Amino acid sequence: MVRFCRQTNCIPLPQAPYESLPETMHDTKLDIPQILSRLPLFQELAPDQIAVLETACRERRLSKGEMLFQKGDLLKGFYVVVFGQIKLAFPSSQGNEKVMQIVGPRQSFGEAIMFLGRPCPIFAEGLVDSLLLHINSGPVFDLLETDPLFARRMLAGLSMRLHSLVQDVETYSLRSSAQRVVGYLLQQCPQEGACEGTFDISLPTSKQVIASRLNLTPETLSRIFHDLTVNGLIGVSGKQITINNVKRLREFDL
Repeated sequence: MVRFCRQTNCIPLPQAPYESLPETMHDTKLDIPQILSRLPLFQELAPDQIAVLETACRERRLSKGEMLFQKGDLLKGFYVVVFGQIKLAFPSSQGNEKVMQIVGPRQSFGEAIMFLGRPCPIFAEGLVDSLLLHINSGPVFDLLETDPLFARRMLAGLSMRLHSLVQDVETYSLRSSAQRVVGYLLQQCPQEGACEGTFDISLPTSKQVIASRLNLTPETLSRIFHDLTVNGLIGVSGKQITINNVKRLREFDL
């Protein structure tokens, strides 16, 4: 569990991935070395290496709806989400957007753009009040040159992201709209392998953002939710979804 510290007192934060930062935490000082050492990318680093990275970090508190960066900006580092939820999306000239990814706590973004040194092709926006760390590229490049394990971890992270993008293309190309929605709902299971029969989930963001993430229109998403409800597979109340029968839901629209 990530902890925020004021002087010698550390306060544990709830682990719900997409809640906004509690109001009482906005003036709390971060224990940056502890946060960095708990991230998968930095878990194997020695304390002196963490200390170097700490000097390259700066906090960024983002309000709901606030832009972190725009398409065309140059990034001189990458970001780690400590708390909150960030939307990464492509804008369009018609004013629409295509959500590429929703990033939550302990996830990073911007590494590939940092390496390329090119203008950013996407924008980043806070979906809720969020707390981020910006890690400057200089110390990261130094670590890549001196620590082979860190370099492999960075490559592994970028490879996983590429694999995820390939899976997205496969999903949009080969699966029906209903199959995409069903797959998304099943991915929200609180604990992998433990969701059988009936269980409740809370959608992490608005239905409009989820529709864009699944390459659907909001109207199509609403229609599919309606169809699933009529068939007795789910119950919908705002962002609260009750999965009535996991087995039947998996088989829907096969």
